[in-house]
Amino acid sequence: MNVLETALPGVLIIEPKVFGDDRGFFYESWNEREFARATGVDLRFVQDNHSRSRRGVLRGLHFQIRQPQGKLVRVVRGEVFDVAVDLRRSSPHFGRWFGLSLSEANRRQLWVPPGFGHGFLVVSEFAECLYKTTDYYAPEHERSLLWNDPQVGVDWPLDGIEPLLSAKDAAGVSLAESEVFE
Repeated sequence: MNVLETALPGVLIIEPKVFGDDRGFFYESWNEREFARATGVDLRFVQDNHSRSRRGVLRGLHFQIRQPQGKLVRVVRGEVFDVAVDLRRSSPHFGRWFGLSLSEANRRQLWVPPGFGHGFLVVSEFAECLYKTTDYYAPEHERSLLWNDPQVGVDWPLDGIEPLLSAKDAAGVSLAESEVFE
């Protein structure tokens, strides 16, 4: 696997080694030993999630203030613009974001460590995302950062469309009002 650092320390792009021929392809989407060797991050995943969404759906920006989750995100159908936001008040990168395209074509994965908000916008007709988490879903601790908070300034590739939001995400709070990590 190839590991690329991003502008947010700890947030990593993972490019798996893909073996393909005229029959199709094969790659390891997760290998605990190889991930630890390549990244220096030793983790245990406890939950796998799968979402399917149509074009224009924007999910996030989510995080759990207690039981924070690290997430390893990949797309197996379609394409999304995936975003991580540093929500660690003690970080010199607090409030900054990083985004990239994850798709079935590029097979990239994004490692979003605990302490970061996460979200994505579906830019293809539909998309299916799979992500592993390092802690269990705890709805009582889940928070939503406002997707379009000008203080954070995520440059979503909306191309003139109005994003489709859940009620929870539409009610997200600004960074200034949000609980964050120390």
